[in-house]
Amino acid sequence: MTLRLGVLGAARITPAAVLKPAHLVDGVEVVAVAARDRAKASAFAERHGISTVHGSYADLIADPEIDAIYNPLPNGLHGRTTLEALDAGKHVLCEKPLTANAEEAALVAERARGVAPVVFEAFHYRYHPLMVRVEEILRSGELGQIREVNTSMCVPVPMGKDIRGDLSLAGGAAMDIGCYAVNLWRVLAGAEPTVQSARATLLRPGIDRAMVASLATATGVIGSVTCSLWSWRLLAASATVVGTTGRLRIINPLQPQVFHRLQVRSAAGRRAETFGRSATYTHQLTAFRDACVDGKPFPTTADDAVATMEVLDQMYEGSGLGRRMPTPA
Repeated sequence: MTLRLGVLGAARITPAAVLKPAHLVDGVEVVAVAARDRAKASAFAERHGISTVHGSYADLIADPEIDAIYNPLPNGLHGRTTLEALDAGKHVLCEKPLTANAEEAALVAERARGVAPVVFEAFHYRYHPLMVRVEEILRSGELGQIREVNTSMCVPVPMGKDIRGDLSLAGGAAMDIGCYAVNLWRVLAGAEPTVQSARATLLRPGIDRAMVASLATATGVIGSVTCSLWSWRLLAASATVVGTTGRLRIINPLQPQVFHRLQVRSAAGRRAETFGRSATYTHQLTAFRDACVDGKPFPTTADDAVATMEVLDQMYEGSGLGRRMPTPA
């Protein structure tokens, strides 16, 4: 079976996230695109060899020749369009974060449990051999009991007119690059945290360009999440895990195809591991295909998204900005 994929919008991330991987992953074909501006969608389709163009998101979602939707729309539109796709019987690969807040994520998770289609949050880094190995080490007990986790995700992205700086579209640094840091923290800690404190640096009223939060779990894990799109700390993509019998450091889990390193220190000694240059998005699209076609389990479910969004909501509330809200219809 070929999984026929339709794309909502002509987002900049789409070629890297879906179009290029589709040429490498058997059984996946991108067959349609839609945008609010049909001319923009037509130009995008011609540039990337996509056969069908729709003039609205609703028309693409309703297309019976499409099995699944890739949803890279702004954060505030993720929840509503994902629900519409589910109602139309379509699988959904939705860019992170899955929704604007935890309440909306819970609505999507509840709907997903009641229908057959897959809802897959696009935390692509989870599917790379680097993170597969990290989770294997954590399960092995080599590090002992986990005591501290710190994650940092900082990239230099001017936010002036970018949608990431638009409050009406559920923007903000923590919603963008920060959701990776939160998701990764949860994976490494192996338990759900609560936010002890959060401090935001503002781009404009209501919009964070950077945020730092301290977290703790009921199992005794403490640590921090640091994220920014534009701050003095221009570039950081790393995580550290401290256990009772060892420690682990990950360098660049988000784009390991460019450069990465996994460093481990334990009773077994010190070592560094690397995992080739395969792209995270290729591994993700393979996992999405397997989930949709063969029913294989995957970690970035709608239920998992609820847990990530609960932490993000707490960070926004704790920083005084208030949780993000969906974009009104």
